[in-house]
Amino acid sequence: MNPTVSQPPPAAPPADLWRYQPLEGHYDEFVDDSGSPREAWRRLVSSLAALGPEEWQRRWEQGRRLIHENGVTYNVYGDPRGMDRPWQLDAMPLIISPGEWDYIEKAVVQRATLFNQILADLYGPQKLLHEGLLSPGVVFAGPGYLRPMRHIPVPNDTYLHLYAVDLARAPDGHWWVVNDRTQAPSGSGYALENRLVITRCVPDIFRDCRVQRLAEFFAKQRDMLFKLAPGHKENPRVVLLTPGPFNETYFEHAYLARYLGLTLVEGADLTVRDKRVYLKTLSGLLPVDVILRRQDDSFCDPLELRDDSMLGVPGLVQAIRAGTVAVANALGSGVADTPAIMAFLPSLCKALLGEELKMPSVATWWLGDEGPRQNAIDQIDQVVIKSAFPSMGHQVYFGDQLTDKTRAELLAKLRERPHEYIAQERVTLSTSPAWADKGLEPRHAMVRVFVTARADGSYMVMPGGLTRVSASRDSIIVSTQAGGGSKDTWVVSDKPVSNFSLLKPMGSRIELSRAGFFLSSRVADNLYWLGRYTERIDSTIRVVRCMFRHLTDETDFSDPAVLNGLSGVLVAQGRLIGPVDEHGDVFDRAALQEQLQSMLFDEDRPFSVRNDIQKAHRIVARVRDRVSLDSWRILNRLEDEFALPQVGPMMQLNAAMDQLDDGVLMLEAFAGQTMEGMTRENGWRFLDLGRRIERAGALHMLLRFGMEFLSEMEGPKLEAVLEIANSLMTYRSRYMAGVEAGPVLDLLMADESNPRSLAFQAAAMAEHIDQLNVEARSAVRSNEQRAILTILTQLRLAQIATIAAPDATGHRANLTELIDTCDHHLHEMNISLTRRYLSHARRMHHIVDLGAEVS
Repeated sequence: MNPTVSQPPPAAPPADLWRYQPLEGHYDEFVDDSGSPREAWRRLVSSLAALGPEEWQRRWEQGRRLIHENGVTYNVYGDPRGMDRPWQLDAMPLIISPGEWDYIEKAVVQRATLFNQILADLYGPQKLLHEGLLSPGVVFAGPGYLRPMRHIPVPNDTYLHLYAVDLARAPDGHWWVVNDRTQAPSGSGYALENRLVITRCVPDIFRDCRVQRLAEFFAKQRDMLFKLAPGHKENPRVVLLTPGPFNETYFEHAYLARYLGLTLVEGADLTVRDKRVYLKTLSGLLPVDVILRRQDDSFCDPLELRDDSMLGVPGLVQAIRAGTVAVANALGSGVADTPAIMAFLPSLCKALLGEELKMPSVATWWLGDEGPRQNAIDQIDQVVIKSAFPSMGHQVYFGDQLTDKTRAELLAKLRERPHEYIAQERVTLSTSPAWADKGLEPRHAMVRVFVTARADGSYMVMPGGLTRVSASRDSIIVSTQAGGGSKDTWVVSDKPVSNFSLLKPMGSRIELSRAGFFLSSRVADNLYWLGRYTERIDSTIRVVRCMFRHLTDETDFSDPAVLNGLSGVLVAQGRLIGPVDEHGDVFDRAALQEQLQSMLFDEDRPFSVRNDIQKAHRIVARVRDRVSLDSWRILNRLEDEFALPQVGPMMQLNAAMDQLDDGVLMLEAFAGQTMEGMTRENGWRFLDLGRRIERAGALHMLLRFGMEFLSEMEGPKLEAVLEIANSLMTYRSRYMAGVEAGPVLDLLMADESNPRSLAFQAAAMAEHIDQLNVEARSAVRSNEQRAILTILTQLRLAQIATIAAPDATGHRANLTELIDTCDHHLHEMNISLTRRYLSHARRMHHIVDLGAEVS
């Protein structure tokens, strides 16, 4: 267990580096009893001493920015900070010596092998139950055992493809197991992200400390998944099944799918036909060979497992039974997630492996047996009482902290349903240094170690793991949901470490390919609405920015008629509620400014810009494996920008305009990323279709409220329309004269060279829809094709002079008629497009359809 180091590291600086003071009564990972750094830490300590706390702080600020920009989150249900809670990573790693890691590795591999054999027996002959080595109450009393899965063969007799174990160190320095995770263990993706962030901050220190790399672990995991395919197909289709973006570790699901090269899917993306699982795409049904699942067993199939599940795939068990698809971990592996099984592991290990457990579990007693139950009751002040089946509740009772009432209630539960509870020895966690207030402080720590099966059925341990730490030196809670943080885990070596990478080496032969993503209707739906939301936000910001400019202008250019017309646009969008009074005059400037400020920044206000930005952010989170990191960072910054001001006292108009200018720049950057960073596949087409539909609808509103009626202030109104449509510079470069209605309408309606015109939007949409129709192999024009062709024809045949001419009342009736016609067909096109491609996707978008608003 003790490390053996061939060449001792450099001499260490004093142990009180950066004011570190260990906690008494706890094993400290960093320093020994004399206060000197432990041998495995000395290289790091020397590097830190040379670096200094100020430089370390500077580098760690870079790490924090990286976490935020990468959108590393952990969803906590009911958390006041929202679902997308920033991932908490501490700058200081936890270091494990080579000798200790050798011991941990062997013990964890033994444990994974043992659990795999336990599962094989429970879903096969059940000798362990018949011979009394395992109590039936541990297996059948909880919801983990899936009876439909019994006697269903699994590839290579491997039930446990992925396994995780939580380790803690006792006060005497020995390791013990606190939890086993056999169902769908989480955390390996966060461990990888932690590693990438830390190595970006201190690449030189990481290299000098000879830290073992993680890439080979994930390579073996990927190879194992591809070898699981029934029939040993050469190019199997492997998907990662996620419960969706509201799951607490959804970031990890998307992250691992991209890193491993898997398709991220939700249950609605899959279907079972003729006992075969298929991925539903716009191009048709594609067979799925392997499913890496990240949702609980019982939710995976509502037909045979849990009938109220909306997350699973109806018929999945039937496909597994037919041997047409492999699932990792095997369905039913959650039965071993119960901590009650720890009480039986020593005897099970002797019976199944013929050897002693290499690493003990924390002392555990299942209270379904009378003897352990009575002992736990007699010594309740010295134990912790927990649920034997975590899916039935997570309440923990510390015996020495119970009130008389709570103690009586607990004892009643133990007597009534004893098999649902366990008692455990209280765990005293070791401490590890954490970066806090420009110094180091001890934090309680627990390490989650990850195991993957290899293609041959043996097991490999990730050389590292996810270390979770308490939020403060006084807290003993290391749960991430309860506010704890995490650390990178460094397994150091006394030899040069491998530089293995998942990327193929330079010079190796790679088959050329231009294949793209298989686009499911759900992903197409989200990309489509991402385009609509970002364009809706952009058009609103441009309108408000123009209004703010008028509010600060003391000349006649700020005529109330201009503000009144622009307010009408926002009313039609649902942004403002009746800012125009019965006489047609706009509210006074202060009242209008206050309304606009609330409309921009109040997240509780329906249809506020900030609210829409949050929705767009949630949508892009659902397609994180389809958008670039730069696109994600842009939307992150946009959300930050509009979260800064608080609704209350009015901010200065100049400051608000600066924020709106920044918002426009970010949205332009996002549009540029999608135009220049996405291959021209169907995903890009749906995103761009959403943008074009939204931009066309916004232009309809702008022209309706800005030009439908002749105004005494025609010039200022037309200039405002051109400014909002980002076409003022183009107009001035073409026309030396003043602003006139005819040229404005030609530029914004009929000019197909202007990317802001209606004709340009219609032509772009027509091209996208034609391409989709070609891929659908249809020789007949679809309804959406006919609708967009009608719009494009109307615009191409429009007589601009006739449209721009007002009648005797000042009404441009021909303009109104053309806008109404385009609105109607735009709405029909949107309905047809949705029914044809997106109708089965579960809709979570509440943006009002522009065509419905103005038709």
